[in-house]
Amino acid sequence: MKEYNDLLEAAKTFESQKAFLFDMDGLIFDTEQIFMEQLAVVMKERGYTLTKDIYCKTLGMTGKALKELMCGIYGEDYPFQETGHESRERVSVIAETVGLRVKPQIRELLAWLQMEGKKCAVVSSTRSEYVRKYLDLAGLSEYFVEIIGGEMVEKSKPEPDIFLLGCEHLGVAPEMAVVLEDSENGIRGASRAGIATICIPDLKEPDESVHSMITALVHSA
Repeated sequence: MKEYNDLLEAAKTFESQKAFLFDMDGLIFDTEQIFMEQLAVVMKERGYTLTKDIYCKTLGMTGKALKELMCGIYGEDYPFQETGHESRERVSVIAETVGLRVKPQIRELLAWLQMEGKKCAVVSSTRSEYVRKYLDLAGLSEYFVEIIGGEMVEKSKPEPDIFLLGCEHLGVAPEMAVVLEDSENGIRGASRAGIATICIPDLKEPDESVHSMITALVHSA
């Protein structure tokens, strides 16, 4: 694992790769913090307490895996669908009004990748409808030729499915792609897919257990 303070510098070490697969929440947009705060409020209104440690365990997860995790912590009666949907809708209101902050150096990186003719896709655990909406509102849609949302795969991160589907849609082999991720679950999924990973930490620094799976670590904030 090599460490960098500049995201573009790290990306340039992968010039021979043909495709770049971007996570969205916490990677393109500063939305993990916002979603965590909104989820905490929604859960509190229903009598549940969310901690940052618990939320960080969910990063990159969706669907059945996420439901099993949350219900395992809060009990089988935990209103998983309702709390998740309401929290996501609240984040969408923020996106439509005050807007979402694009993470440091992301716009510059996307412009460089476009100039270099690299194929880019979003591979996010968030539903594709929200991904497209956020990218449109931020003026970033033009940089991505494919959007892979969490509803498009049966198994979420840390399984490799979403990354392999991203490669398939872009028409490249996994060894010719690079994943950009902030979460440990995403790093594990990319590793299982056989794809090199650039990690840009957001809410949590990567645990030592995933260090060997990270090709480049960037502290760009």
